[in-house]
Amino acid sequence: MPSTPAPSAYARPVDESERLVLLDTLRGFALCGVFMANVYLWFSGRMFLSRAQSEAALQGASWLDIAINHAFSPLLSGRFITILSFLFGLGFAVQLGRAEGRGTSIVPVFVRRLVVMLGLGLAHLFLLFQGDIVSTYALMGFTLLLFYKRADRTVLLWAAAFIFLGPQLWNLALRLPQLLGSSGAEEAAKAAQEHSMAVKAQVLEAFSQGSWLDTVRSGAAYYFGDLGRHLSTFLPVIVGRFLLGLWAGRRRLFHDAPQHLGFFRRLLGWGLGLGLLASGVGVLVGQLFSRKILNPGELPWLPYAMSPMRHLAELGMAAAYVSGITLLFQRDAWRRLLVVIAPVGHMALTNYFLQSVMGVLLFYGYGLGLMGKLGSAAQLALAVAIFALQCVFSHLWLTRFRFGPVEWVSRSLTYGRAQPMRRASVPEDKALANACAGAPGLDAPR
Repeated sequence: MPSTPAPSAYARPVDESERLVLLDTLRGFALCGVFMANVYLWFSGRMFLSRAQSEAALQGASWLDIAINHAFSPLLSGRFITILSFLFGLGFAVQLGRAEGRGTSIVPVFVRRLVVMLGLGLAHLFLLFQGDIVSTYALMGFTLLLFYKRADRTVLLWAAAFIFLGPQLWNLALRLPQLLGSSGAEEAAKAAQEHSMAVKAQVLEAFSQGSWLDTVRSGAAYYFGDLGRHLSTFLPVIVGRFLLGLWAGRRRLFHDAPQHLGFFRRLLGWGLGLGLLASGVGVLVGQLFSRKILNPGELPWLPYAMSPMRHLAELGMAAAYVSGITLLFQRDAWRRLLVVIAPVGHMALTNYFLQSVMGVLLFYGYGLGLMGKLGSAAQLALAVAIFALQCVFSHLWLTRFRFGPVEWVSRSLTYGRAQPMRRASVPEDKALANACAGAPGLDAPR
């Protein structure tokens, strides 16, 4: 008889014994940062303000609010969503390894998972929060099927091309008439900018004062208009981040983290150095614009120069965060502290949707109507407080149940049968320990 059980011949959710607490900790950390960014940009209404309105709002800001405004771009913006994208690709690598262990194809289960994710994400997007990432991940996730048989070197080269060249080519295609000096292109660009600001003003009014139906209508129109065009330039970047996660999962960098500490130390140094350098360049250019030393209209080439710098800043800081947590996780004292957020990552999809529910109920007009009424420091403090409550909720939920409620729906639909939800009766201390177990990605494929 073999000393270990043979791998299951059919697809199933990951067992508790197969989960990796480090990855759930990273995912919980990323969810906290994503929520802070969403509160700062979206739920506050800041992303819908014109430059003049933003400058007027800063007139009465406290020194703490001003400091947070300056720190947001280099420390928060785009950094945590990069980690979630990376973990999604890593989750695909985990599912690939499990499928190979069963001797079956990865395609059927992965496609079903993406279809279920797409349905949940679209409902979330059009009924609640137009900043949804689940539907985007589901659509872009199909691209991973094109790369799972490619060599590691090929995967890394394509990842770099998607991240640094993809947005450039897409922006070039969108701006080609203007760059070629086509007749009426400048007037059309100016009219489009004016229309964009008018749409943002309508959206801001609907979100801050309207009913739920008003937010659904305005949000959908905004998504299919300006927001959709803006997000389309980031689709190649998302695929590139997926591929980095696929590569890391193949190399088992996190599953065998103690054997790769040298790699993580180098990644921390390079990521922090390049991330801060690229972030500093972005901050400098922004200050030159705000002080009207530079005029964007006179420098049409500048967006193409700054785009790679922005993605390098996001990728570098995200790498520094991930490697730093991984290194700290090797120390018992830090592990006991960091593992507190692991249950949030264990039921990441549930907590992501809960963050949207709390955001709209607190900030939208049909809720408490806090949009535009809190300073930056108060916004982020509220986001952290809600995340702390999610930690408590996730710990309590996972002492009794194997999945979060949304994860249970997703897995049951994916595998075509209701998954067992309740845990077996275990002592409380053991249940709490089990609640801290975790595995890769935002509802990542298993």
